[in-house]
Amino acid sequence: MDKYDSLLLKNQLCFPTYAVANKILRKYQPLLDNLNLTYTQYITMMVMWEKKTVNEKELCETLYLKTNTLAPLLQRLKEKGYISITKDKKDKRNLVISLTSEGEKLREKAVDVPPSIAEEFNLSEEEAMFLYKILYKILDN
Repeated sequence: MDKYDSLLLKNQLCFPTYAVANKILRKYQPLLDNLNLTYTQYITMMVMWEKKTVNEKELCETLYLKTNTLAPLLQRLKEKGYISITKDKKDKRNLVISLTSEGEKLREKAVDVPPSIAEEFNLSEEEAMFLYKILYKILDN
């Protein structure tokens, strides 16, 4: 084994992970264009549809994003009328993000996105669950 084998692209875990992420995002794009959302806005809205109200810290942790990435994204969602942003009454440094009625209406338009994406990839339910578990194992380390 050559000492440089570890530098071959074909031997990198990061490369197929990166390439698959890009491929998945390209599949999402036309569906999200119909919703006037970026992918990051979409996953933020998914949290909002589930939780209705969250604080900024919880949202950052859930989405694996930093505050400086999340802040402008939240501002754009607020401008679109999908969320409201207020300061926590107990701690003015903490922001509370809440789903608006317009944001709730968007949920109905987005309901077909996950099944449409699932159709794009030829994975059995077992394969999809295996991949899901491996990816979250990596994320949670």
